[in-house]
Amino acid sequence: MSEYFLGVDGGQSSTTAVIGDRNGRIVGWAGAGPCNHVAAAEAKAKFLRVIGECLSQAAARAGLKSPGLSFKAACFGMSGGPADKAALLRELIESEHWIVTHDAMIALAGATSGEPGIVAIGGTGSIAFGQNARGETARAGGWGHLFGDEGGAFDIVRKALRAVLREQEGWGARTALTPALIEAGSVADANELLHIFYTPDWPRQRIAALAEVVNRIAEDGDPIAVGVLQEAARELALLVGSVRRQLWADGETARVAWVGGVFRSDILLERFRTLVSLEENTICEPPRHGPAAGALLLAYRAAGIRDIDFDQNAGETAYSTKIL
Repeated sequence: MSEYFLGVDGGQSSTTAVIGDRNGRIVGWAGAGPCNHVAAAEAKAKFLRVIGECLSQAAARAGLKSPGLSFKAACFGMSGGPADKAALLRELIESEHWIVTHDAMIALAGATSGEPGIVAIGGTGSIAFGQNARGETARAGGWGHLFGDEGGAFDIVRKALRAVLREQEGWGARTALTPALIEAGSVADANELLHIFYTPDWPRQRIAALAEVVNRIAEDGDPIAVGVLQEAARELALLVGSVRRQLWADGETARVAWVGGVFRSDILLERFRTLVSLEENTICEPPRHGPAAGALLLAYRAAGIRDIDFDQNAGETAYSTKIL
């Protein structure tokens, strides 16, 4: 009987499932909406529906029948932590080996192909996570949008809006962010923009998506927008530096990679790489794979299979599916 392995990235913005066969070939994949909160009864139903649909679509592409999916090993990396999700996931599939962990662990596994290193995650929120050669782990950040998530997309928009409000009230510099964000929100002024951001029509992910507007204005040369992105890069680099000091001694070489939508900004990424590389014996390089591929890699390892790595040219959205 064929053996299959499952990796799932359950994030704040989207969910991705990847299925691989015994030979390390990716045979199925699918994407769905966010699934990170399960506190209320209706949220649990949404969680099961999103994960279930994602798994069903990936299984269909792999030629597997669902329901009744069974895997040799499965790894789920969940935003918001795994504690309240593990029992629910067992309602959806069967697996001989289980890993239910946080999203930072699978992001690191994907970024480094399971090798020691540090990953900076800059999506809607932010966190840095690392694991050294001794298997020790550490994190910095990831406190949520009320008290942290420095350098994440929501924080970038929050700081941009502050600059817009300061300009409107006369105690801040003029910035092209003002008309751009007002237009993006389809409102009359910055005060109205502030208030609609407090409404249910503008959840955190929708606000965070406006980071693309901030980046566009920065690319046009607006100094306030450039400053917002460079400050985000500095804060992400500080998170990385904290993890490095916790896990690597002076003189030890540490590899750092990055994952998440904020790094699509050339301005932010260039500043981040510059700051991280200032630390002696630190190598800053692009991620080798995405988080869902990292989850799949951990699933293989949970079953005792360690000699698998994905083709460097196989992008996570394409999954051209060759394995080295």
